[in-house]
Amino acid sequence: MLFTSLRPLSILTVSVTLLAAGCAWLPPAADAPVAKRVAALLPADALLLGEQHDADEHHRIERETVEALLAKDQLAALALEMAEDGQSTARLPATATEAQVRAALEWQDKAWPWEDYGPAVMAAVRAGVPVIGANMPRARMKDAMVDVSLDAQLSDAARVLQQEAVRSGHCNLLPAAQIVPMTRIQIARDRAMAQTIVKARQPGKTVLLISGSAHALRTLGVPQHLPTDIKVVSVRLLASASAPAEADTEFDRTWQTAPLPEKDYCATLKRAS
Repeated sequence: MLFTSLRPLSILTVSVTLLAAGCAWLPPAADAPVAKRVAALLPADALLLGEQHDADEHHRIERETVEALLAKDQLAALALEMAEDGQSTARLPATATEAQVRAALEWQDKAWPWEDYGPAVMAAVRAGVPVIGANMPRARMKDAMVDVSLDAQLSDAARVLQQEAVRSGHCNLLPAAQIVPMTRIQIARDRAMAQTIVKARQPGKTVLLISGSAHALRTLGVPQHLPTDIKVVSVRLLASASAPAEADTEFDRTWQTAPLPEKDYCATLKRAS
């Protein structure tokens, strides 16, 4: 009789426990604090944030991601597409000035406004975490254009997709003969960023890479060039309401932000050409 009276309570307890366990696997809400969203992605050897370069909110998220990883003492390094491989703040003290940091990274403000990236960079520097350039140096681009070995770094299907991305990314203005060489540059840049992550890797910590969203694509970008023993999580920061839904399959998460006004970048480029 006692067993019978307790049975419904036991079933209820088990049900609540299972429900709670199931909820733990659900990703945080889209409007959850960045720190909570970052925590849900860990552990990870590498975290890729693929931004839209002109979205102010994306730069805020990047800073808050740096701060979230620092709060957990889990940031191994902050790697940037915006600085070249070989540039680093590793030898600077935590008290370094912004001018010293910019000099160490050979920062190109015309291409990458410091006001956009400086807060995330300086948060890492103040915590004694190295900020490192991840992009392939421009001096190596000519060599990359004729390096046929780069063609084999992607599958045939992926390479065709990358070529199409290069073509459309240049507003269909590139001569046909330039598509393959420019695709090699894109592949070489992704490889350089992947190699930077490998070199900066630390057990139990996360290398954070900030780049354009194309470099964070799982099937075409940096993840394709990482060793299989590295756990990588790719997040797209999306400031467009018209992006194709199928692109979501290329990322582990998409963090939607307020849509920016639509711009016809190609119209501007065509007028200048």
